[in-house]
Parts: sequence; structure tokens; C-alpha cells
Amino acid sequence: MTPILAAIALLLVITLGYVAVCAAQPFARCGKCHGFGFATTTDRKGRPKRGKTCRRCKGHGIRIRRGRHAYNLARGIHRDGTR
Repeated sequence: MTPILAAIALLLVITLGYVAVCAAQPFARCGKCHGFGFATTTDRKGRPKRGKTCRRCKGHGIRIRRGRHAYNLARGIHRDGTR
């Protein structure tokens, strides 16, 4: 097997794996707040304290995956075009 075919096969496996993950779990933890929904801070004694609500996930702690978002956009465009 040539290196080019091996690279193509590897990319195909990675892509199909990501598609499967997007189909099974369309939401992932927010990268900014790590799924808490808010920023954690500490008080003067060093104890953890709830901070402000995360603006990226709006306090939900989850976000939609990029692949699922692209699929939703493509599905909406197709649906609007075939009506």
C-alpha cells in the first residue's frame, strides 16, 4: 500500500469516526467553562466560588459540535430549497 493510499484511508477513518460522534452525541462540554456553566474563581481564603455565567454557552455548560452545526445548516438549506 502506498503512503498516499494509507493517508487517504486514515483521513477517511477519522472523518467517519467524527461523523459517528456527531450523530451519537451532538453536544459537547463547553471549552471555556469546562461544562460548569460559569467561571470558577476563588475568594481571599482560597476556597472555590461561583463566578459569572459563561457567555459562550449561556450558562448551560454544553455547546453544539462544529460538525453537527454544519450538518444542521446544510439540512436547513436543503429543506428550504425543496419546499
